[in-house]
Amino acid sequence: MSTTGRRGPAGAASGALDVVRPGTLTTVQDLGRPGYAHLGVPRSGALDADAHRLANLLAGNGPDRATLETTLDGTAVRVRTDVTAAVTGAPCPVRIDGRPAAWGAPVRVPAGAVLDVGGAVGGLRSYVAFGGGIAVRPVLGSRATDLLSGLGPAPLEAGQQLPLGVPGRPPGAVDAVPLPAPPAELVLPLLLGPRADRFTDAALRGLPEAGYRVSAASNRIGLRTEGPPLGRADSAELPSEGMVLGAVQVPPDGLPVLFLADHPVTGGYPVLGVVPVDRLGAAAQAVPGTPVVFLPVHGRTDPADGPAGPHPR
Repeated sequence: MSTTGRRGPAGAASGALDVVRPGTLTTVQDLGRPGYAHLGVPRSGALDADAHRLANLLAGNGPDRATLETTLDGTAVRVRTDVTAAVTGAPCPVRIDGRPAAWGAPVRVPAGAVLDVGGAVGGLRSYVAFGGGIAVRPVLGSRATDLLSGLGPAPLEAGQQLPLGVPGRPPGAVDAVPLPAPPAELVLPLLLGPRADRFTDAALRGLPEAGYRVSAASNRIGLRTEGPPLGRADSAELPSEGMVLGAVQVPPDGLPVLFLADHPVTGGYPVLGVVPVDRLGAAAQAVPGTPVVFLPVHGRTDPADGPAGPHPR
C-alpha cells in the first residue's frame, strides 16, 4: 500500500485519504502546468476547469488546490480526519457511509467515514474537492496527473493513500450551484488555420453539416470523432510543428481530433483550426455518440499554451 500521507509521532498517517474504490480512471488534477510547452511538457490539468474551480470553492479552497477527477463510474475514499468535501461536474449520487449526501454542496465527512461518489448520470467527469486539497508532491509547480508524459501521480489504485493539505477558510453558504447539462450536441467554434489550406473548399464548407460524433476512443489527450473523412487538397507530409490546447488535428484517416489537456505539444498532421479554450469544458463532458458540430469562425482565440515559451498568465 502506498503511504504518501503525513505521519505523526506514533507513525499513524493523518490528513489523508485511503482509496477504497479507484474507479475506471480517477486522477489528481489542478489547473495544470502551463508555460512548459517549449520544453515538451503538456499543460494537463482538469478537463472541466469550471467544475474543478467550483468544487474547490464549495470546499473552502482556492482554485489552484488539487481535486480528484473521476471518469464515468466515480470513486470511493475513506477519510482519516474530519474534512469538508464537495462533488461537482457530472451529476452523480454521493453517499457518506452509505447514507445519501448532497451533490454540488459542501458536506462534512467525519473521520473514518467512506465518501462514495457514484457513476455519472449525465456527462463523464465528476470533480471531488476536499478542504486543503490533495497534497501530493508537485512536479513543475503542479500536482496534475499527465497521462501522456507520465508526470504527476499515477491514476488512483485501491489501497493507495493520498495526503491532504491544511484547510483554509470555512466554506461559505451556497444558495444555488450552476448545473450545466451535458451537451446533447457539442457545438465547437473553430478558428481556421494554420493548415486549413490543406483541405478542399468543399470539405470546409461542409463542416457544419458533416455529421461527426464523439468516438469512444476519446480520452484526456484528445476528443476523437467518427464520421466522414475530410477531403484533402494537399496530402504532402508536414514537418513536426507546435500544437496548442484546443487544436483540431486531422490524421491520415481524415477524422478530426480535438486536443485536450494532455495533448502532445508537437505533431506532423495538419491542424484544421483551434477551438477556444473556454469551450473545452463541454467537450470534457460529451459522452461517446454525442453529435459534434464544427462552426468555422473568424477572429482570434487564446490558445492558453504554446511551444514558444511560458504563457504570460
